[in-house]
Amino acid sequence: MVAIKSVATDAATPSYWAEACKHLVKKDRVMKRLIPQFGGACLQTRGDAFVTLARSIVGQQISVKAAQAVWDRFAVLPTQITPGNVLKLKVDDMRGAGLSARKVEYLVDLALHFDNGALHVQAWEAMNDEAIIDELVAIRGIGRWTAEMFLIFHMMRPNVLPLDDVGLIKGISQSYFSGDVVSRSDAREVAAAWAPYCSVATWYIWRSLDPLPVAY
Repeated sequence: MVAIKSVATDAATPSYWAEACKHLVKKDRVMKRLIPQFGGACLQTRGDAFVTLARSIVGQQISVKAAQAVWDRFAVLPTQITPGNVLKLKVDDMRGAGLSARKVEYLVDLALHFDNGALHVQAWEAMNDEAIIDELVAIRGIGRWTAEMFLIFHMMRPNVLPLDDVGLIKGISQSYFSGDVVSRSDAREVAAAWAPYCSVATWYIWRSLDPLPVAY
């Protein structure tokens, strides 16, 4: 998983977390071992949909350290990270922050989708996961993986299983198959015991690889 690591401040946490942990400990031998290792730590959201998606675009295909450095430079260009403010930025300034030409295009397209009302942001809470994914992947630079990260980290949906996530597959391989390479179908079989809390189990699988929480 490539993301910008930090402990979110003043962040909301899921109301279902304790119940999910009880379920996973009861249903899954690996979760029974993993969950107690991380005490009260849990998923957190920053609470800003646009910032969450912008961070995911900035972090694509570069290291966590590089992503944080680029974000830090980009974030100080406007007075506040909002769709309208991003649309006012000069391309040269965005490139100067370390963004590739393509990522500048992606961030502008993201800002346009928010600014012109193309996204049904107010309706997302009532929409199912796949409907939200369909809206998000219409934005340039956002694929299914990014949309699933959004569902987990922003919407805090409890049952997202991001099978395209390298970290999830690697963690399942190490924790359930002694390091042997696993397929998507293998991972899906393992995750059958996690439902309806696949997001929570995925978060703990990520923690098994890197104890530091990931935040978008």
